[in-house]
Amino acid sequence: MDLETGSYKNPLKRESWRTVLSLAYQSLGVVYGDLSTSPLYVYKSTFAEDIHHSETNEEIFGVLSFVFWTLTLVPLLKYVFIVLRADDNGEGGTFALYSLLCRHARVNALPNCQLADEELSAYKKDIVNPEPTTFGARLKSTLEKHRVLQRFLLLLALIGACMVIGDGILTPAISVFSAVSGVELAMSKEHHQYIEVPATCIILIALFALQHYGTHRVGFLFAPVVITWLLCISSIGLYNIVYWNPHVYQALSPYYMYKFLKKTQREGWMSLGGILLCITGSEAMFADLGHFSQFSIQIAFTTMVYPSLILAYMGQAAYLSKHHVIQSDYHIGFYVSVPEKLRWPVLAIAILAAVVGSQAIITGTFSIIKQCSALGCFPRVKIVHTSSKIHGQIYIPEINWTLMLLCLAVTIGFRDTKRMGNASGLAVITVMLVTTCLMSLIIVLCWHRSVFLAIAFVVFFGTIEALYFSASLIKFLEGAWVPIALSFLFMIVMCVWHYGTLKKYEFDVQNKVSVDWLLSLGPSLGIVRVRGIGLIHTELVSGIPAIFSHFVTNLPAFHQVLVFLCVKSVPVPHVKHEERFLVGHIGPREYRMYRCIVRYGYRDAHKDDMVFENDLVCSIAEFIRTGKSSINGVTLDDLDAAAAGNEKDIYEDMTVVGTPSTHLDGIQLRVDEADQAGPSELREIRSPPVSKSRKRVRFVIPESPKIDSIAREELRDLMEAREAGIAYILGHSYVKAKQGSSLVKKLAINYGYDFLRRNCRSPTYAFSVPHASTLEVGMVYYI
Repeated sequence: MDLETGSYKNPLKRESWRTVLSLAYQSLGVVYGDLSTSPLYVYKSTFAEDIHHSETNEEIFGVLSFVFWTLTLVPLLKYVFIVLRADDNGEGGTFALYSLLCRHARVNALPNCQLADEELSAYKKDIVNPEPTTFGARLKSTLEKHRVLQRFLLLLALIGACMVIGDGILTPAISVFSAVSGVELAMSKEHHQYIEVPATCIILIALFALQHYGTHRVGFLFAPVVITWLLCISSIGLYNIVYWNPHVYQALSPYYMYKFLKKTQREGWMSLGGILLCITGSEAMFADLGHFSQFSIQIAFTTMVYPSLILAYMGQAAYLSKHHVIQSDYHIGFYVSVPEKLRWPVLAIAILAAVVGSQAIITGTFSIIKQCSALGCFPRVKIVHTSSKIHGQIYIPEINWTLMLLCLAVTIGFRDTKRMGNASGLAVITVMLVTTCLMSLIIVLCWHRSVFLAIAFVVFFGTIEALYFSASLIKFLEGAWVPIALSFLFMIVMCVWHYGTLKKYEFDVQNKVSVDWLLSLGPSLGIVRVRGIGLIHTELVSGIPAIFSHFVTNLPAFHQVLVFLCVKSVPVPHVKHEERFLVGHIGPREYRMYRCIVRYGYRDAHKDDMVFENDLVCSIAEFIRTGKSSINGVTLDDLDAAAAGNEKDIYEDMTVVGTPSTHLDGIQLRVDEADQAGPSELREIRSPPVSKSRKRVRFVIPESPKIDSIAREELRDLMEAREAGIAYILGHSYVKAKQGSSLVKKLAINYGYDFLRRNCRSPTYAFSVPHASTLEVGMVYYI
């Protein structure tokens, strides 16, 4: 996405081979950093305590067999060939699956959804209603009828999101610590323990401190680092296979898994939590789909990542199969299988690869927080787009420093890969289980396949993941409690914020002002109308907010043009710029009152204040120009009749208007320091003469059918108001639980939601509202 021009290129369009290979090369640095560094700690975590390496090699061969088939079935079969197809307009991840289900079954958790949102091209794409007699149709009807099932679906998506955040804390810690632990082989045990933790902490602090610069400046180094690392581990693996045990390939047989479990029994089952770490980072293939394309990610994994990882694990197993004398716990790890002369170069490359992998998961955590916030499930945070060229490069200061502190706490608290691995494994496998559950619904509701295919998918992959999940959960007291505790904390925050937001919106809907009350005030609204535009921020998509009547009751003047602005998210990743604005009149045209709904996808970037202001004003002007003397076909005589008959909803008709900054065929706004009018093929509507020291605003109108006098006068009033300036009227709500509420509700609203509301960003922070032009109107909400 280019944030400057507003263009978004769908990566799923047919690309040339050159483009596909270029994307595959770039994906190696962004997607596979975490997955490619897992050989650093898989064997070490697996053989930490539960099982021991014996001279029969049954344990090491059994672990290799488990690693091979786990890598083959989960990342390769499940993600590369199945899950990658379940994209949401080119986007992937847990919320992409949830968004697809929201649109196909209408189970959207957002309270301000409209029928007009379903007309978005991204919303309607690929949506086909199932046949009424099929199981999919019955399942769709059941989901739409029962709020409990809808809440459970949202809760499932939030659990996945919380575990991704937990993974964003644990992955940098275990990756960097495992890479740094290679110094153990170069110095005595008394000294290396004083080096590993401080060195890891210094690298992590530097990593998080550099986040606000963005990765686009050094991103070109990511792919070469990961490629170098993959070539390094595959070459060393191939050397170990040839030199130490060429027959290690026999361990790829599933028979060795059976022998492993038969010999080790309960201890072998508990060690699966370490084997699970070989697939950490697999979810990134789906979550980062929006940056690349299905084909490019498939090519990168099948041709480079998968073979390199298999060779690396086989090489380690080949070395260990000939080295049964273990002098220390570490000698079951990665670096012992590296030839001694190469250990220091490999250590340097491993640290760089760990940093790249950590960077990817941190950026992914920022993205999931942004999506949660856009869908009303996380407090508003400051989102900084660090690159105007690269889509998805964002930085969230509050989350960044929180992640850093928690990451350092995990590193200092655990100080070994065993407990870090237990914690990371549980977070990873939980996200995969959530994906499996959501995918089963996608197969039935979105792909309209047989319910037996969905059941087969859940049973096959769910059984594998449930086995690993149980092995991870049994290590609860040995580190696995960390992702559960972190997820529980973030889940409380998300649920409290979503509940408070939902109740607050319901209060707004129940207390909104009727159009009849507005019509009774007359065109002047019963007060003095002063020059300028009053921009009233509201969450409502219809009706007049109570804040307006509160304001009118207490102040004797209002602006000559009033715009009720609602900025909302819709359950699609991107909204096209030509579909961004919904504009309509509130009341008759002479009232000069408009409603403007600005729609953003959960991955869209919000514009800054000046661009947004100009887009908003030009969209209203374009609506006036194209609307002629009627509102969506309703004439002024009809409006008068409606006012006399107290009819409703006639004033809430909305028109889709694109963003003028990206469409040159509509009305353009010009702001001049003085009169600089020159020859032009375009016609202009000018404001009255002003002093040369003041800025002059003019609308440049393209050649079109003649504008009637009523629309021309309305445009002139809008132009004069824009020239006088824009004032932002914001509601400052104090939310309290009403009397008689339960203790849980009082705690959630009076303390939890109130604390989050006071410490989060304001609703319009994304637009950098100037304080000098801001007016807050306080109201108490008893919900």
